[in-house]
Amino acid sequence: MEDYVWIIWVVLGVILLVAEIFTTGFVMLWFGIGALVAALASLAGFGYPFQFLAFFVVSIALTVASRTIFTKYFARRELEGGLKTGMEALPGKVGTVVTSSRGALHEGAVKVYGSTWTAYPAEGEGELEAGDRVVVESVRGASIYVRRVGTAPDWRGLPEGKEQ
Repeated sequence: MEDYVWIIWVVLGVILLVAEIFTTGFVMLWFGIGALVAALASLAGFGYPFQFLAFFVVSIALTVASRTIFTKYFARRELEGGLKTGMEALPGKVGTVVTSSRGALHEGAVKVYGSTWTAYPAEGEGELEAGDRVVVESVRGASIYVRRVGTAPDWRGLPEGKEQ
């Protein structure tokens, strides 16, 4: 039986390598390689304790090394000032008033990047009128405070009034 133990290690290694195809963690791959190293140790005539030790040491070392490499080279690097998403990215964005101001607080609705937000005019601004182009000045809670902008810049980069 001891002459065929290497076959059991190879079968285990192949099963783990094939199982890795169906997962996303890159863990079974390293244990499959560890099993193949244990198979080589078995073929070389080493005993069971050394085979298991080789399996665990190689598997764990490859797992730790891959985590370190993946973190170093493939992790998202922070941009200067940090990556801003969601509400953090709203200040400075231009939107369109979809519902005019109403009520004592001049509450309206502004559409920014496809999302409609409860909006209030920034300090010193008049009421919001539907169709106005506004820039988001700040976000407080689930509401935005906006200021009117002049004419929007030409998205093609041409000076105003010039056509191709």
